[in-house]
Amino acid sequence: MAEVEEPVFFTVGSSRLEGRLCRAPGPDAVVVTHPHPLYGGDLDNPVVAVLATAYQQRGFTTLRFNFRGVGASEGYYGDGQGEQDDVRAAAAYLAGLSRVVTDLAGYSFGAWVTLGLNPPLSTVRRQLLVAPPVAFLDFELVAAPPAELAVIVGDRDRMAPLDALRALLPHWHPAVRLHIVPGADHFFFGTALDRLAARVDEALKPAAGR
Repeated sequence: MAEVEEPVFFTVGSSRLEGRLCRAPGPDAVVVTHPHPLYGGDLDNPVVAVLATAYQQRGFTTLRFNFRGVGASEGYYGDGQGEQDDVRAAAAYLAGLSRVVTDLAGYSFGAWVTLGLNPPLSTVRRQLLVAPPVAFLDFELVAAPPAELAVIVGDRDRMAPLDALRALLPHWHPAVRLHIVPGADHFFFGTALDRLAARVDEALKPAAGR
């Protein structure tokens, strides 16, 4: 049975952001972020939906939302810095619902925003990055790695080429877990979306020894 998401709005500064919330009984929550706002990214992206569904199946409250200037979210593109403020506002909104943001899950541009969050959210213990576009955006600076970091990428992703990605991973986290989706490009078209869902499920399993 599919989990029920409800439309919500929350504020960042004087602007309202549009989101979709799925409430779970427990305290743990995840904020899910979408691809680049200037290239059609929004909360309805199929990869974003896969991430939200995977967390819902594991008992998390989920909030996926539109960055500023996207859909019904007010404001204008913030060159990454404004979008970091959006993530903090999403976490604050969940805190107001007595939920704790333990996870951040981002796809493409959303992965860049969450990994570079500075200052980081103190409650976050795990980040899940899907297709971080290391050939398109600067991923050199990471404020503070979370306790756990998992990265999922297609082996045909030209925006997240494996060689470049593998060179950066040790700088992001000393024990990052890399999951590869065979035959998938940056957009996970067609059946690649099902293979992605399987990798997300793997990534959300507890790390060995935990």
